[in-house]
Amino acid sequence: MTDLQLTTAEIARFEEEASRLLSFARASRHDGGGFGWLDERGRLSPERPVETWITCRMTHVFGLAQLRGDASAAAYVDHGVAALTGLLHDDDNGGWHSAVSPETGEVVSTVKEGYAHAFVVLAATTAYAAGHPGAEALLDDALSLMEERFWREDDGMILDVWSADWATLDGYRGVNANMHAVEAFLAVAEVTGRRVWLERALRILERVVHGFAREHDWRLPEHFDSSWTVRLDYNVDEPGHPFRPYGVTIGHLFEWARLALHARTLLGASAPSGLLEDAVSLLAAAASRGWSVDGAPGFVYTTDFADKPVVRERMHWVAAEAVAAAWTLFRDTGSAAALADVRRWWAYCEEHLVDREGGSWHHELDAHNQPSATVWPGKPDVYHAYQTVILPLLPAGASFAGAAVSLVGATSFRPGERQRAGVETSGRTA
Repeated sequence: MTDLQLTTAEIARFEEEASRLLSFARASRHDGGGFGWLDERGRLSPERPVETWITCRMTHVFGLAQLRGDASAAAYVDHGVAALTGLLHDDDNGGWHSAVSPETGEVVSTVKEGYAHAFVVLAATTAYAAGHPGAEALLDDALSLMEERFWREDDGMILDVWSADWATLDGYRGVNANMHAVEAFLAVAEVTGRRVWLERALRILERVVHGFAREHDWRLPEHFDSSWTVRLDYNVDEPGHPFRPYGVTIGHLFEWARLALHARTLLGASAPSGLLEDAVSLLAAAASRGWSVDGAPGFVYTTDFADKPVVRERMHWVAAEAVAAAWTLFRDTGSAAALADVRRWWAYCEEHLVDREGGSWHHELDAHNQPSATVWPGKPDVYHAYQTVILPLLPAGASFAGAAVSLVGATSFRPGERQRAGVETSGRTA
């Protein structure tokens, strides 16, 4: 490691932005239950239902805020847990509805998504780490459901979409849901010590990063059929899909790189060298093929498999994940180049994405870095941005919840320190 580090002023700016984002996010609390979709001015969008993935992300964010010392965030964690055990839970079939009208209780979506269920695991884990009294039961329910319905031992991956009654399984397989499963599984392993979830996270990482990504020269294919045969032309006619875009999704390369580094942190001295090598390769590919490749600053949303930009809009979450991945690489290796990337990409966020008038960050910019809404209208959640700005403020960890637990201090409820002994963590650095 080197003596390179962020300045006091830079640290203060991250802290200030975390507070500002959290203030904006409070408006997403829906009186009918859960957290709703916010528009550009931070108002609930009345035409949109309450969605499980947003409710989970915001429960997770407020749980992290509580762990970082914001006592007022506890009420928001409680609101999220109440929605996940009430409004959004399918009491008849088990699992969680994807979307529900908070006014009528009508189920809007008729499928059960691996993506949303991965976020239920993440939210429950963070709420548990924060000491919510109902979170352990919620987490046990979510993990049992993940085990029974989504995890496939033969594939070493999770499934994507079931019908609401679990009678029909869609033939699509994808890596986006699996990416967030890795995120959730690492958090479970670090916070509770349940090593089986670490092992599953590593199996997904091995297949996706060391397999699919490496085999395609780090141009990660995202879409597959039921036998995990790649579909390179998937959604070629709908390239700007918010969850399943055609081609290579630049931001996901950064996320996978960060997750590989997080797994390496949890494994400590026993971590295979390939995790670092793969993370470096993914990060380098994302930076060289996504940053300013069309002549303007910023990361394009997607490219084709020959590196030609496809969707040139700049998504806030892509830049946020770039900063987070570069920071994690710097934290773990002391790389001066990685720290330079942190500063370069954060400067872009500050100049173009941070919305000091309307609040939060612009979720989408056009190819000329002007606010647009072709893929992401409004400002639905602060998950990516908030995680990015608190990451340099946390000790090293395999998950945000696991790292934040160590900030709690001597309290009556310290699940991270009580349970984490079950996972091998030798070689971790603070």
